[in-house]
Amino acid sequence: MNHCVFIHTNEKQWLGAVLGQYALRRNSVNNDKFDVRIIDHRECAFMHAREGDVYLRDGGKRPWLNDDLQSFTPLRFMPPELMGYQGRAVVIDPDVFAIGDIWELLSRDMQGHALMCRTKTGSKGKRGCLASSVMLLDCAKLRHWRAEDQFNEMFTFKRDYMDWVCLKLEDRDSIGLFESEWNDFDHLTERTKMLHNTKRKTQPWKTGLPVDFRPADTFRLFPPRHWVRRARRAVFGEYRFAGHYRPHPDPNQERFFFGLLRECMDKGVVSEAMLRDEMTKGNVRPDALDVLERTPPLAA
Repeated sequence: MNHCVFIHTNEKQWLGAVLGQYALRRNSVNNDKFDVRIIDHRECAFMHAREGDVYLRDGGKRPWLNDDLQSFTPLRFMPPELMGYQGRAVVIDPDVFAIGDIWELLSRDMQGHALMCRTKTGSKGKRGCLASSVMLLDCAKLRHWRAEDQFNEMFTFKRDYMDWVCLKLEDRDSIGLFESEWNDFDHLTERTKMLHNTKRKTQPWKTGLPVDFRPADTFRLFPPRHWVRRARRAVFGEYRFAGHYRPHPDPNQERFFFGLLRECMDKGVVSEAMLRDEMTKGNVRPDALDVLERTPPLAA
């Protein structure tokens, strides 16, 4: 099929990917027109071969850790190759959930651009970073994307991870911008098309668990939190004393996620055994079943 949505994930975010796949199908009336595929970090040997190797990130050097919460991110550059450099693809993170019909994005006029996305917010946005967490791709125009080779370039210091994922290495004229509603950062309104629980520390299915991701910072004199983070990692390791995931500030987004999970369990997409296994592994909050019991059904 010439149109496909790809969800890239690792083991830690597997449940999110499954629910993301379900939401895409649930909320589209055009399911016969596109495929949905999951790109699984566990199946990418080239990434596991680099465990502990030092790579270039935001001008600094750090070890590659496959058990990091976001170790899947380089996989967002695989879809053109997986599509044989033909057709259209949308690629999304495993913490992105469709509320609108994804076919509206897959079939839109790209006006000659090779890809479309939205801008980042905050300091990264001010430095020109684009959000590659949701992208619409014209695969024929992205023949230079070779994920494995370009991933390995980070370890020879020819490619900076942040420049790569911020799309700073692409011809800016080849990139179009779509509406922020197609990648709505922790923002849920009647206009939202794709909800992205992008603030890792408040992802609704992680509340209360120990933090298992490394903040994406390099050493800077200000603010002083960079000094504290670096000192903590040097003394105690990557994640110890890094804190815990907090509740999402918008209860509606927690209800939406657990409403999706409730439907998936009712329909057999997710079994109770699978959910309990994710809880045991520490990938899902330990009170998930209790939260499900008090979560109302989603609107049709």
